[in-house]
Amino acid sequence: MSNSNALFPKLNEIVSLFNFEKITAERRKILQPLIDFIQLKANDNLEIRLNFICTHNSRRSHLSQVWAQTAAHYFDVKNVFCYSGGTEATALFPKVAETLKNSGFDIKMLSQENNPVYAIKFAATESPVIGFSKTYDDLFNPESGFAAIMTCSQADVGCPFIAGAEKRIPVTFEDPKAFDNTEIQNEKYKERSIQIATEMFYVFSQIKK
Repeated sequence: MSNSNALFPKLNEIVSLFNFEKITAERRKILQPLIDFIQLKANDNLEIRLNFICTHNSRRSHLSQVWAQTAAHYFDVKNVFCYSGGTEATALFPKVAETLKNSGFDIKMLSQENNPVYAIKFAATESPVIGFSKTYDDLFNPESGFAAIMTCSQADVGCPFIAGAEKRIPVTFEDPKAFDNTEIQNEKYKERSIQIATEMFYVFSQIKK
């Protein structure tokens, strides 16, 4: 998979190895409403706002936000703005930042509080994704006109209504938190990150311009 919208070299290398054929028919069916939402907005040259939501906004929602924004740039889908939030705010889990850094993202910690703020860059000429834990209705996120993408089943079940969401789309992933403090933690975070990345790149590869 190659594209003119270059990413950082190591990131480009990892992206080139993504294999869409590994995405099952069942997962493609789950991803289709997200593709349809983006395509509909793209057809009318409207802003595409995606808010990835999980319970604590610490792992899966951030991975989804960062990889989706990267995929939009890679496939040159314009006017895409990716956000993330939780049903409660905690902190972006450090292993997530480490996993993204190991994938080739340039990451800078902007603040060192209990809920640190990260600047996450995928390309030299593009603005960074700002990563920190927040509730989905935080002022940092859009108030309306967005798709709420539910990345964990707890948030999907616990939040049947997301105020301001134009569409609510469940695209849930297994939580790598289950492997915290085990010998396979690094491996499992990388595995989940690559799954999310591959699926987000598949989504944006389907958008017709």
